[in-house]
Amino acid sequence: MIDFVGSGYDVAELMGLLPQLAEIHTKNAVVRYVAPDGSGRGRIDYDRMAQAFDGRAFTFMRPDLERVLLGQLGEAVTIRYGLTIDAIEEVEDGVVATLSDGSTEAADLLVGADGIHSRIRDLVFGPEQPLVRYLGYHTASYVFDDDALRAKLGQQFTLVATPDRQAGIYPTNDGRLAAWLIHRAPDPTLPADPAATIRATYQDLGDLVVRALAHCPSDRGLYYDQVAQIEMDGWTRGHVTLVGDACQAVSLMAGQGASMALGGAYVLAEELRGDGSIADATRRYEQRVRPAVRDKQRAGRRTARWLVPDSQWRLTVRGLIFDAARLPGLPKLMRPVLKATRGSLVPPQALADARLRHSSGGSLAASGSRARSDRP
Repeated sequence: MIDFVGSGYDVAELMGLLPQLAEIHTKNAVVRYVAPDGSGRGRIDYDRMAQAFDGRAFTFMRPDLERVLLGQLGEAVTIRYGLTIDAIEEVEDGVVATLSDGSTEAADLLVGADGIHSRIRDLVFGPEQPLVRYLGYHTASYVFDDDALRAKLGQQFTLVATPDRQAGIYPTNDGRLAAWLIHRAPDPTLPADPAATIRATYQDLGDLVVRALAHCPSDRGLYYDQVAQIEMDGWTRGHVTLVGDACQAVSLMAGQGASMALGGAYVLAEELRGDGSIADATRRYEQRVRPAVRDKQRAGRRTARWLVPDSQWRLTVRGLIFDAARLPGLPKLMRPVLKATRGSLVPPQALADARLRHSSGGSLAASGSRARSDRP
């Protein structure tokens, strides 16, 4: 489950997707932090926090967002599943990619949007390791069915927290439950048996967690990875550029990864529609997006010990802060601070122009610069 504010929300508005995103928005009302014995350690009310963003906030499952975006591509875009890229060759006026089925594709520009473990980045920029900043945590996630546990949780996201470990369990909109786990791990190396590591690490976090651990899959359906950021001096080489976590992973410690990815893609598309060469466009894209990415990455590193507290006193203080956030009028007081930190990559004038066209009978999805007919 992800929070969706800032750049992502603004891009979704430009694309005319807010009604679809409202449909997948979570029905969960509260995030409740508890100790392993079930005693309270603070809570966050979703609606009250959304007020601090002027209501411009969604919370939903990442795959639901992907399905909404996929539905916007239309028949003009060819999608081939189950393939990857095995080789990339620079040619005089573009790039040729060899796919894993032996076929080739020629393009003016190849955009790698394939995540923190990007295959395209490996082929063009070299091995992953020098580009990864490990933040000292491992994380895992899976979805499961347990009607009795779901009824017990109700419409809330329950997080069981103890120093250096945290296990979250929450209902999804399709009647299932999801588990999210994170713990401090000095060694970035992933375990040979992630499921066994999960059970051993979290088995003493109380009855709720033990019940969820009983559903932990051993193979497919289990996500397990290190918590890390990607830091690169440049995101473009020749006729290949990167977008999203492939070049700007901010990590779950910072949040807004999906939102920043949509913002970065918007900026890249806008610059490609402008004047000048593709090289000029990708250079401007990096210049516009990089400062925001660096700010979010720094923020993630600063807040890591509060997202997953490393001591009992931090757990106590965090709970007090969350409870204080429920005081009447506090969301309004927080609004200027949150607005300053959310930092959208969409210029305010672009949203204003789109809203004006929409109010005049035009479509928000058609807003933005004209398409370049000379660039496939």
